[in-house]
Amino acid sequence: MDEQVLERARQRVAEARTEGVAGARLDASLERARAEVMRLAQVADELESSLPKQVGIAVRDGIAREVVPVSRSLAEIRGGVNQSLRRLERLEEELLAERNARIDDLAVLVDLVSAGWSGVDRRLKRLEDGIEGAVVPLPTGRDAEGAGSPAERAAVA
Repeated sequence: MDEQVLERARQRVAEARTEGVAGARLDASLERARAEVMRLAQVADELESSLPKQVGIAVRDGIAREVVPVSRSLAEIRGGVNQSLRRLERLEEELLAERNARIDDLAVLVDLVSAGWSGVDRRLKRLEDGIEGAVVPLPTGRDAEGAGSPAERAAVA
């Protein structure tokens, strides 16, 4: 055999050995990549099933944290409004009582004025009855039409 042929055969055997090692390395890498892809798919499936629950819990917790102070504020506002309503009702009652007292005062005042004028009227009547004829009566509407001057009216009386 020729030395060259032998040398080429040795090179091919060496190349086959190195390609076999590289091929084995490539196959091992592909297997590891496939295993990682499978694990990634499993993690994605787990996340897909558990993520909505976790998001729901996180949203619920966040809302609870935010709503508690707002609900306290609303309770304080409600308390303030109720207190204001009670005060307004009390003021309304006091105002109504004051109004009724002023109406009663006005009624008493009207009675006093009426009684005072009744007394004046009685006194005038007594005076008129006591000095009858000494006082010239004031002309009425009929008397004013019939008589012309004040002197004539005095003469008629």
